[in-house]
Amino acid sequence: MTYDLDLLPGVEPSPLALLLLGKQRDPDSERGVDCPGELPAVSDPSLVERARQAKEALGGRVFVLGHHYQRDEVIQFADVTGDSFKLAQQAAARPDAEFIVFCGVHFMAESADILTGPEQAVILPDLAAGCSMADMATFDQVEECWAVLEEMGVADQVVPVSYMNSSAAIKGFTGRHGGTICTSSNAKRAMEWAFGKGEKVLFLPDQHLGRNTAVLELGLSLDDCVVYNPRRPNGGLTAEQYRDAKVLLWKGHCSVHGRFTAQSVAEVRERVPGINVLVHPECQHEVVLAADLVGSTDFIIKALEAAEPGSAWAIGTELNLVKRLAAQHPDKTVVFLEKTVCFCATMNRIDLPHLVWSLEELVAGRVPNRITVEPETARWARRALDQMLALP
Repeated sequence: MTYDLDLLPGVEPSPLALLLLGKQRDPDSERGVDCPGELPAVSDPSLVERARQAKEALGGRVFVLGHHYQRDEVIQFADVTGDSFKLAQQAAARPDAEFIVFCGVHFMAESADILTGPEQAVILPDLAAGCSMADMATFDQVEECWAVLEEMGVADQVVPVSYMNSSAAIKGFTGRHGGTICTSSNAKRAMEWAFGKGEKVLFLPDQHLGRNTAVLELGLSLDDCVVYNPRRPNGGLTAEQYRDAKVLLWKGHCSVHGRFTAQSVAEVRERVPGINVLVHPECQHEVVLAADLVGSTDFIIKALEAAEPGSAWAIGTELNLVKRLAAQHPDKTVVFLEKTVCFCATMNRIDLPHLVWSLEELVAGRVPNRITVEPETARWARRALDQMLALP
């Protein structure tokens, strides 16, 4: 039994879900830019065939990566699907591919550029496909934070741990200060490694993943964690808080996972008796406490694969993935945790018209929307990424 998530009683479309994605500028994003070129019309009935022909014409010269949160219309043309780091690794494992078309968001394409050769071009079909979480920590803000830590006399005790969902500039900052990158799957190992090097961890940009990891996996208390707010003087913290804290959490969050509430969990339990609630660790702490299981995107996918036929699941993550899981597991009840439809608006900017336009530009000998990371930034970011790969 599977609910049609589009018709689930009580589900209401959010304003973001109704945007004409890919046709507008995102003025609130650090990476918000207009997409150049003339896009095919969304209504063009030949889009699928055009994408197929262009990809076939390019052959082994192109390698298409599709993030789990992408639309099905895009995923069908992906050579590999996965989370951000898996896709960057897959790009690095294809040195013969001249073009890497990354159907994801900006920071993911940056990571792919860092990990691939200089002769390879990483392409983002829409340059306005950013990440609200990554945009919550700019390079200047993080540099200012480190200056505050130095002023407070604790910088030499702090090891930065930056989530994969961050810009190349933030990854570079992390590498320069002897830190590491982490994913939602290895955040515990990354923080344990950091505590082996220093007394405190600066975790950015997602406060919820940092808090959930510190408290639920490392056994620290909520009082051991403080939130640094880049928009307030000294981060909004006192000298005493800097001295006593073990984990400094950046005031950032995922706009999708941050929408889920403990009330969402209570309501779905009332609506579907016996349901299992499975959420991503980017969710708020009270949501994770109320859930039955918590884990990364890969964990969520594997949990559904291993679930008993006839079992019921409410999933707290991006809607495209939840809908795909529901379609893949018709023997189980799979519902979205929130009543309000919640796509990742920036991820959804990568649609079929943008993919077709990108592939056809490559066929015509033009390289559109190439993502490049400045060499010095890439060098330090690569150091932080290599440190993650070396985690025990």
